[in-house]
Amino acid sequence: MRRRRFLKGAAALGATPFWPTVWSSTAPAAGGGGNRPFSRVRPGDAAWPSEASWNELSRNVGGRLVRVRSPLAECTNAPMAVTCSDVFTNLKNPYYLGDNVGLTQSLGWTDAWTSQPSAYAVVAESAQDVVAAVNFANANNLRLVVKGGGHSYKGTSNAADSLLIWTRRMNAITVHEAFAPAGCARPEQPAVTVQAGAMWGQVYDAVTTKAGRYVQGGGCLTVGVAGLIQSGGFGSFSKAYGLAAASLLEAEVVTADGKLRIANACTNSDLFWGLKGGGGGSLGVVTRLTLRTHDLPEFFGATNMVVKAASDAAFRRLIGQLIRFYSEALFNRHWGEKISFRPGNVLAIAMLSQGLSQTQAESTWRPFLDWIAASPQDLTLISAPTILGGVPARQFWDPEVLSKVPGLVVTDDRPGSPATNIFYANDVGEVGQILHGYQSAWLPAALLRPEQQQPLGDALFAASRHWSVTLHVNKGLAGAPAEAIAGATDTATNPLVLDAFALLISAAQGPPAYPGIPGREPDLSAARRHAEAIGKAMAEIERVIPIRGAYVAESDFFDAGWRESYWGTNYPRLLAVKDKYDPEGLFIAHHGVGSERWSADGFRKLRP
Repeated sequence: MRRRRFLKGAAALGATPFWPTVWSSTAPAAGGGGNRPFSRVRPGDAAWPSEASWNELSRNVGGRLVRVRSPLAECTNAPMAVTCSDVFTNLKNPYYLGDNVGLTQSLGWTDAWTSQPSAYAVVAESAQDVVAAVNFANANNLRLVVKGGGHSYKGTSNAADSLLIWTRRMNAITVHEAFAPAGCARPEQPAVTVQAGAMWGQVYDAVTTKAGRYVQGGGCLTVGVAGLIQSGGFGSFSKAYGLAAASLLEAEVVTADGKLRIANACTNSDLFWGLKGGGGGSLGVVTRLTLRTHDLPEFFGATNMVVKAASDAAFRRLIGQLIRFYSEALFNRHWGEKISFRPGNVLAIAMLSQGLSQTQAESTWRPFLDWIAASPQDLTLISAPTILGGVPARQFWDPEVLSKVPGLVVTDDRPGSPATNIFYANDVGEVGQILHGYQSAWLPAALLRPEQQQPLGDALFAASRHWSVTLHVNKGLAGAPAEAIAGATDTATNPLVLDAFALLISAAQGPPAYPGIPGREPDLSAARRHAEAIGKAMAEIERVIPIRGAYVAESDFFDAGWRESYWGTNYPRLLAVKDKYDPEGLFIAHHGVGSERWSADGFRKLRP
C-alpha cells in the first residue's frame, strides 16, 4: 500500500524516484549550483573553519557565538551522578529544554533520529546576527540548522556537526491596532508582530489577555510561532479561524544569499506563499512575522469525558452514535480538539469550544449523554463529563487565572523563572519524549455522509484493536466558514485539508532517554512493538480514504511519499520557490522541500 501510494504520488508530481547515488566531485549541483562542492564539511575536515574564522564570526555577532554541549554529555560520563539525575528531572520541563541550546523538546525517535547538539550556535538577537550566520555557513560550506521552539517531531531543528541559528532570544511581541503590509495598497487591519523565537503562550497572553483580541496559533503553549506558521499551523479553534499560516500578513526572512527580505502579498509574493505551510527550515530563516488578529469571541469552553463499553458490540454502537452525533451537532466552527478510540473499548473526548455559553454547550451534549444513560448495562462513564461553556475568552490564556485551576497547568519550577512560564498538564507526556511512532491522515468529509458512516465506524473499531487512534477535528477545515477555507486555499498546505473534517493521528512515545547512558537508554523493543501496532491501526484507516495526506508537522518520519502527503499538487510550485531563493540547498531539513536531492543527514548532495 505504501509503495503504491509513493509511486502514484511520484508520477502525479512529475518526480523521479529517490536514487541514493552520490554526485561526483566535478558534477554540477542540482538547481544550478555550478562548481559548488557536493559535500558539506565537518569538524576535522581540512576545510573546516579555523579558530580565527570562528572568532571573526563571533565578533560579527557581538560575541553571541557559542560552542554547543548538551547537558546529556555529563550523564554519558557519569550516569549515576546527582547532576545526571537533575538533568533527567529537568528534561520534563519544556522551558528547560527550550532554554538550552543543546537540547530539543523531543529527544529522538526510535530508529529515526536522536537529538544531537550542533558544533557551534549563533544565539541570535537580531536579523543581522542571522545574516552573519547564513553568510558564514555559505562561505564555509557548513550544514546549517535553525531552531526556535525546537518542537520538531522529525528532528529538523538539530543536526550533529552543524552551525545552529538559535532564535530563542528573539521574542519581542508588538500588537498593532492598524497594520498594512509594506508596499501594499490595502486597508490597515489589527495585527500582531512577533519575532521568530516567541512561543504561542507568550503571544496569547499579549494578544488576548492584555489586548482583548484573538490570533490563530497552536494548541501547545511552548510551540514556537515561526515553526508553526511555516508548517501551516493548526490550533484548537482552526475550525473557526482557519490555518494560522493564512493569517500571515508579512514576514521578514533571511534567504540563502544572506539578504534580509520582506515577504508579503505584494513583495516577494512567491516566497510569501511558500512560507505559509511550506515547512520550516527549507526556504530561509524567518526573523519576524506579522499576523492578522480577530475579534475575540465572548466565550471559550471545554468538554471532557471518558466512556467504556462493556463489549465489542457495544463499542461498535458507541462509535456509530459518536459519528452521527459529531456530524449533526459538532461539525461546525464552534468545536475543536480530540476524540480518541482506544483498545479496551474506551472512548475519550477532550473538546474545546468557542462562542458558546454554558447553556448552549450543555444543550449541545445533552442528546449524546442521554443516549449513553439509556444503556447502563453496556456503557459506563468512567470519567464523569465536565462541560464548561461561558468561560470569559479574555481569561482563557491568562497565566494567573490558569495557575489557579487545580491540575490544569504545570509551572516552570526553576529558581527565578517567571510566573508566566506555564504549560498544560496534559502535555507532560510529550516533554522530553522519545517517539516510538507517529502517523497521521486527513479524513475527507465524505466519510460523514450517512452511507459512509458505517465504513468509517468499522475502520475506527478495527484500528482500535491495534492501537489508539484520535480524531483531531480542528485539524481539518471542512465545516469551517468560507473565509477560513479561502484563506487556506492561498497557502502551500496540501489542498486535501480543505475537504478534511479531521486529522486522524496514531502515536506512541516513551519517557526521556538517551543512547549510551546506562540505565537511561530507550526501550527499543517496546518502541518497535508500538510502531508496528500503529502501522496496523493506520492500515485499517487507509481502507476508507482514497488518498492519504498528512500534516507536515505531525506525520510519519518514514513516509516515502512525503511530497504527496504534505503538499500534494502544490509541491512543484514549492520546489520552484526553493530553487529561486535557495538554489544551492543551504536549508535542508528531513523531508523538507528539495531534501530529495540530499542524503538523509543533509551533508551530501545526491543525484536527483
